[in-house]
Amino acid sequence: MSIKLYYNSAYVTEWQTDIHQTLEREDGYYVILKETAFYPHGGGQPCDVGYINGIPVLDVINEEDEVLHKLERLPDESKVTCQIDWNRRFDHMQQHSGQHLLSAVCRDLYQAMTVSFHLGNDYATIDVELPELTLNQLSAIENEVNRQIYLNNSIVSYFVTQEEVAQLQLVKQPKVTDHIRIVEIKGVEHNACGGTHVSSTGEIGMIKLLKAEKQKGNTRIFFLCGYRALKEFNESQRILGALSSKFNTGKDEIIDRIEKWENEQKQLQAELAALKEKNNAYTALELLSSSDGKLIATIFEDKTLKDLQSLAVKLASESNLPILLASVAENKVILANISSSTFTCGAFFKEYVGKYNGKGGGSDIIAQAGFQTWAEAFAFYEFTIRQVNENVRAEI
Repeated sequence: MSIKLYYNSAYVTEWQTDIHQTLEREDGYYVILKETAFYPHGGGQPCDVGYINGIPVLDVINEEDEVLHKLERLPDESKVTCQIDWNRRFDHMQQHSGQHLLSAVCRDLYQAMTVSFHLGNDYATIDVELPELTLNQLSAIENEVNRQIYLNNSIVSYFVTQEEVAQLQLVKQPKVTDHIRIVEIKGVEHNACGGTHVSSTGEIGMIKLLKAEKQKGNTRIFFLCGYRALKEFNESQRILGALSSKFNTGKDEIIDRIEKWENEQKQLQAELAALKEKNNAYTALELLSSSDGKLIATIFEDKTLKDLQSLAVKLASESNLPILLASVAENKVILANISSSTFTCGAFFKEYVGKYNGKGGGSDIIAQAGFQTWAEAFAFYEFTIRQVNENVRAEI
């Protein structure tokens, strides 16, 4: 069995050791080391990565209490130099230690016990046994957990027997009965845990709660610790600065300016909708007066699909003729027909639009389709004109 250096110290980043065993499996190459500081997946914490004799470590797993290191290839030597990716390791130490402290504060303030922990690439989460947490409660949790960080209580780990466990007030009882590892935050809690942790709460840096969501009767808290929290703060400041510059105002007035801008946009949209309605009326009148009595068909350079739909509905309300409209800007074609029971728009599009690399559909009286290019849209537009005219002649 490998000697697991990360149990004694999470700060070991480089060491030399011997390869105890090599494995070749379908999914790649693995080595078992005599001594390892590479932490495997477990307890909600991802594995470490790094190098063994310069060969990248792709994955680290725990298999029957043995640590397996997946490599790009097997080393040529049996004696190897190992290196941990310290930035990743320390990030995991900050997040995991922060989780212990956050869980302890949730328990102490609101008797909310943690039932699960997940450490992802972008954020960490805990699920606590409460159906809901208010904004005031989340604020109280965040203030208290950061106060505990500033106290800089030491964090230590050690192994105990099952008899010694009975003398400790653990957050929850361990699943194993021997080789029980305790992580203790002095003055705060004792927790059975095999993960890597910082040596004091001060090294967590800070904890920022992002949000809380209901999750199967519990509440899931999203949070960041340490450098992750700093990165989030810097990104938020960048966005806030950009908005402040965009609206030419101080950060305290940005929300008011956005609300004012939204109201202005709503007013402009209402005015634009009214103008479009008037324009549709003029366009409909022009198209109706110039139709050949069989089909109303025209192409627009810059109308959106929504504009085409609105105009088609307007024309259909004033004429029994089939209506065919197309937009060059969006490569869209729309067909409306309320006068024929034998020529249904949706069925026609379903049968033919795919032959022109288009996608679309609709009901019996109106259908629309989009195409990858204007050439394809125009070809379908011309084909539809021929088919509609043939149908009109057949019904006369």
